[in-house]
Amino acid sequence: MAIGSSTGGVEALLTVLGGFPADCPATVVTQHMPATFTASFAARLDRVCAPTVTEAQEGAPLQPGHVYIAPGGVAHLEVASGLTPRCRLTAGEPVNGHRPSVDVMFQSVAGLGRPMTGVILTGMGQDGRKGCEAVKSHGGVVVAQDEASSLVWGMPRAVITANLHDAVVPLSRIAGLINESCSRTKEKK
Repeated sequence: MAIGSSTGGVEALLTVLGGFPADCPATVVTQHMPATFTASFAARLDRVCAPTVTEAQEGAPLQPGHVYIAPGGVAHLEVASGLTPRCRLTAGEPVNGHRPSVDVMFQSVAGLGRPMTGVILTGMGQDGRKGCEAVKSHGGVVVAQDEASSLVWGMPRAVITANLHDAVVPLSRIAGLINESCSRTKEKK
């Protein structure tokens, strides 16, 4: 699971992750935020959400029941493939004006060759659109927040306008939709 957000994303992430069960799929999150805030934001989410939420660390193995927040400003969060996928923090220029970038994270997760869902929440600009192209080209599912519940409908609109979405839903229904989808995937195994 990969989630991208920007302006308005703090409250949106509290809503979405607050609806996740303790045994949610391993989830990586890029929220456009300055470096000085991401660790405290991860700690805040950890206090109020059922899964364990931490700021992503280089080499951390992705585990079910855990959410990894990209550190702000210093690197892009990617997921390295392997028997156990791991967080990789990569230096690099900003992408779409952002470091970390939703596009970079989504593209790395899409390339793992595993079932995945990408979620685009409220935010300005179009960071995440190219990442959603990668998700779709690898058979993944894309969920976009609807306009009415978005503080800024730039990022979701870019994905929807490019016809890269599988569902457009209000913020209040995103966690439930994801949980239902994950339950169906578990039943098929």
